[in-house]
Amino acid sequence: MIKKIILHTVFLLCAIIPAHAQTLAEARKLYEQGEYAQAKPVFQRYVRQAPNNGNYNLWYGVCCLQTGEAEEAVPHLEKAVKRRVPSGQLWLGQAYDKTYRYEDAISTCEDYIADLKRRRRSTEEADSLLALFRTHLRMLKGVERVCVIDSFVVDKKHFLYAYCLSPQAGKLMSYADYFPHSEKTGTTVFENELGNKLLYSEATAEGKQRLLSSTRLLDDWTPGASLQGHFPDTLDIAYPYLMSDGITLYYASEGPESLGGLDIFVTRYNTQTDAYLRPDNIGMPFNSPYNDYMYVVDEYANLGWFASDRHQPADSVCIYVFIPNASKEVYSYEQMDTGQLRALASLTNLHDTWTHPETVDKALGRLNEIRNEERQEVNAPKHAFEFIVDDRRAYHQENDFRSPQALALFRQYLQTRETFMGQCKKLDELRARYAQSTADERASMAPAILDLEKRLLQLESDTKRLAKEVRKAELAP
Repeated sequence: MIKKIILHTVFLLCAIIPAHAQTLAEARKLYEQGEYAQAKPVFQRYVRQAPNNGNYNLWYGVCCLQTGEAEEAVPHLEKAVKRRVPSGQLWLGQAYDKTYRYEDAISTCEDYIADLKRRRRSTEEADSLLALFRTHLRMLKGVERVCVIDSFVVDKKHFLYAYCLSPQAGKLMSYADYFPHSEKTGTTVFENELGNKLLYSEATAEGKQRLLSSTRLLDDWTPGASLQGHFPDTLDIAYPYLMSDGITLYYASEGPESLGGLDIFVTRYNTQTDAYLRPDNIGMPFNSPYNDYMYVVDEYANLGWFASDRHQPADSVCIYVFIPNASKEVYSYEQMDTGQLRALASLTNLHDTWTHPETVDKALGRLNEIRNEERQEVNAPKHAFEFIVDDRRAYHQENDFRSPQALALFRQYLQTRETFMGQCKKLDELRARYAQSTADERASMAPAILDLEKRLLQLESDTKRLAKEVRKAELAP
């Protein structure tokens, strides 16, 4: 009987756990089907066994590139190109592109095109990539000099809760929360500061997100109307935010002018034509080879926000907070070290963007004030707290919980989150002191800041884990 139970358990585990390739032939088949994550471990093993094999390096490099590890992909694809493996240059150019090495990407692609012409092969795909790489290089030559004061990683599903906006900046809500009974799907909803205009995205019958607007008339809203302008039906266009001038619109979209995934664009309303003008990509560092979206400028607090999944796991997104510029100023491509410019473009180290410590200190102070105001609202008598259980339910009192186990876990969650918030405040204070300190003082403070950052990462992970456990216990049958 025990053997039967064990065998049954093993069978269930095999059915639940996704199968990974075990042989080179299996990995090749998965590779050709585009199942790069499943094929990657086998290719990695073969690369370790035969590090100079061009094909193994190509297959492993492509798998790394296609699963978000472009930096890891580069040396392997370089080795494949040295071994003259067909298509190696095509993939290496794309890996260089993902790592902001645009001049290398252009050079590699030009060599590839020359090889194709010698062999009398079509260069159409390579020509398109070359044009794209050149566009990206132009963007790198126009990286905006912007001060990014903070960043934090949050759950992608509920990322809007991380945006701390003053009332004068309007309201952001998820489509599901604002339209709970809608049979359609969307991303976010923006309501202006006057409460009389909505902008939101909603999926068409073809599954593409489009931008709609609605106006409040007395106690009702007009039906959503599509925005007029340069908004192609073939592209996803979402995450709108309208400035207080009622003219300047930011949104996220994909397309030929994007660095990769969703990029942030800006357009302006033309009152004479009743349509929006041709949009502009706002460039780096706001946009990246990954998904960047939900750009917001809180003019009252003089703070800006945007979200990006660059270098993040699938279920997380990084929220960046910056000081908006009155006018755009860019770094000098010719006078700067290329590696330093790439780091600024990708926001590798936020401290590199801090040029005026006093300005950063004041901005962090404004950010903390808004956060404290939001905490006071959450702790107001009308709600003891707000805890999102699922897409349709939020709890505000302990007696909302049905499961005693879930309630016990929730209390642990609250305690961990409170510790996390306290440590965040401490880190903010340390960073402000660091910005005003001498070089020697910074050197002595750096280890403490690094330790606290590691502690915060662990606390953040514990908080997210406990939140998931609370939901699991509460939703259990």
